[in-house]
Amino acid sequence: MNGAFRLLVFVFALFIWGTASGQRKFEQSKTLGLTLGTGYYLGELNPTGHFKGRLQPGIGGFLRFNLNRRFGVRAALNRTSLLYYDADSNDPWIVNRNLHFKNNVTEGSVVAEFNYTRYQIGNTKDRFAGYLFAGLSLYSHMPQAEINGVWYELQPLGTEGQGTTDGGERYATTGFAVPFGFGFKLNLGHFSALNLEWGMRRTWTDHLDDVAGQYASLAVLEEEAGPLSEMLSEAQIEREGGLDDPDGQMRGYNGLDDRFAVMSLSFTFRIDKSPTTCWNR
Repeated sequence: MNGAFRLLVFVFALFIWGTASGQRKFEQSKTLGLTLGTGYYLGELNPTGHFKGRLQPGIGGFLRFNLNRRFGVRAALNRTSLLYYDADSNDPWIVNRNLHFKNNVTEGSVVAEFNYTRYQIGNTKDRFAGYLFAGLSLYSHMPQAEINGVWYELQPLGTEGQGTTDGGERYATTGFAVPFGFGFKLNLGHFSALNLEWGMRRTWTDHLDDVAGQYASLAVLEEEAGPLSEMLSEAQIEREGGLDDPDGQMRGYNGLDDRFAVMSLSFTFRIDKSPTTCWNR
């Protein structure tokens, strides 16, 4: 958390410096963006595989304030869908665990952007630029799993004993994250551009996939949380040690927070100047 905080302080210090550097007013602009993309996550069902999973479509939009040709601030709202199955893994232990989930993550964010080179949307002399971004976001999520074609919300079921005598409190379904990444901007004309972007979200939850620690007692789940919780908690193909109840055995990697990434293509257009603006260097 301290490292992420220092990163944010550094980025916003650059932003403030850029704002106060006396840039001419004609370099400022406002743009709207419409975003299509997809996302993936890193966690118990996908420990190390970037760009893996059953990629699902995502959508979003943003408002960007370009303060000058180097710095901007963007406020965005995105919806990212995650869908993963243990069966898709190359790890035999993960395959045998035989869990799955989907999660539709809704995220609101504010980030600062820094362009590698001078860039101005609509200016044919500043046609292309790469950029970095970092900021803060608030997201909500609810992992689900399927039985016989019906998807059930997992957090209320306490599949690792949350809310029963075998576990602690149920995990939160909202949280803060630090989005960071890079992208490219390409002007299409005097008032529009395309943005291509990849960004990771550093979260402080281990429950995007509902898998975090150890198996709860199946008997306790059935009695206190119901048979649905028991069925969605454990689905091993072969139980380790031949035990009838895997209570206390490893289900996930406790203490390793989940992360998710968003890859997007955005169409952006100016909302504060006409396409006939006379551009100057």
